[in-house]
Amino acid sequence: MNGLTDTILQMMDTTPEPEDYMGENGLLYCGKCHKPKEAYFPKGRALFGRDRHPSECDCRRAEREKREKKDADEKHSAEVERLKREGFSNPAMRNWTFENDNGKCPQMEKAHSYVELWEQMKAENHGLVLWGNVGSGKSYFAGCIANALMEREIPVCMTNFATILNNLFYGSENRNEYIVRLCSYPLLILDDFGMERGTEYGLEQVYNVIDSRYISKKPLIATTNLTPEQLKNPEDVPHARIYGRLLEMCTPVRFTGDDFRRAAAQQKKERLKELMMENKTVQAEGADL
Repeated sequence: MNGLTDTILQMMDTTPEPEDYMGENGLLYCGKCHKPKEAYFPKGRALFGRDRHPSECDCRRAEREKREKKDADEKHSAEVERLKREGFSNPAMRNWTFENDNGKCPQMEKAHSYVELWEQMKAENHGLVLWGNVGSGKSYFAGCIANALMEREIPVCMTNFATILNNLFYGSENRNEYIVRLCSYPLLILDDFGMERGTEYGLEQVYNVIDSRYISKKPLIATTNLTPEQLKNPEDVPHARIYGRLLEMCTPVRFTGDDFRRAAAQQKKERLKELMMENKTVQAEGADL
């Protein structure tokens, strides 16, 4: 008990700084912010023979809040890092953010809305099928949603069926457990849907994932080069089962933007020509010398 008493008495001590001073009320005051660093117990009560206890002045409060904010920011950054490390099958997807958007995708406002209305999207199980030409920004759109939600510490998995099938076939995790884990994410994003191999085994696993997600009643976003017409009129029964489930879960969103990949490739080509011409000019000037 003596040890406990000593500990409590130490906690009740207030160590004065050189600039601190005693106020007219007998309490110790901070010499910087001039706020009390002690307070009397209410109604003249005492504890262990003490009539006062430590109190935070404005300086100490500001220091504590700054320290707590730093700790919270570090904890948040670590959690976001973990979510992105585990949630993206391709590390490049981490750069697909609203901040890095070039503003050329006409549909990007819908991505902002989806994130802003996430709680309602989740509660009402609103999924999306992003369809359009190659390079029109579908995957980037989905990546922006994924990154924005992860920044809010909401787990998202963005992957493709090539990766899923590889993990199902070669992974050490039990197949059922793997699918259950996929369906545990609040949001699952399947990139390049419809590009997977059309083997009997492959199609069966695709259906298992889609159907399990359907049963979980959690949102799904899929990007695809297939049109809604192709999804509604599949080539065979296995595809009909898959596409039917997908359209039950997701609303189609058409992407009409230009082929960003082709434009980027052209810009890179032009830049290469420019660099070569500059180098040629420098070499010519050097020869003249």
